[in-house]
Amino acid sequence: MRLDKFLKVSRLIKRRPLAKQIAEQNRIKVNGMVAKPSVNVAIGDEIEITFGQTIVTVKVTLVKEHVKKDEATTLYEVIKEEKINRDD
Repeated sequence: MRLDKFLKVSRLIKRRPLAKQIAEQNRIKVNGMVAKPSVNVAIGDEIEITFGQTIVTVKVTLVKEHVKKDEATTLYEVIKEEKINRDD
């Protein structure tokens, strides 16, 4: 499944165009590599997303085309969530 679609289906990012835009800004890494929206995501992959001053790292546990809202969190497991300090 494409990265942008996975992020939407898992509800890590609410809309697919937004997921695509964030990926194009190099704010998403898959397995440590900067990822484009079209990168294929598979079970076991680690996705690192930078949201402002927070970096969220998740591990893909399931890949499904459609899930209900309350089942979306079964698609991934949060590995870590860290704040970054940008004091310049």
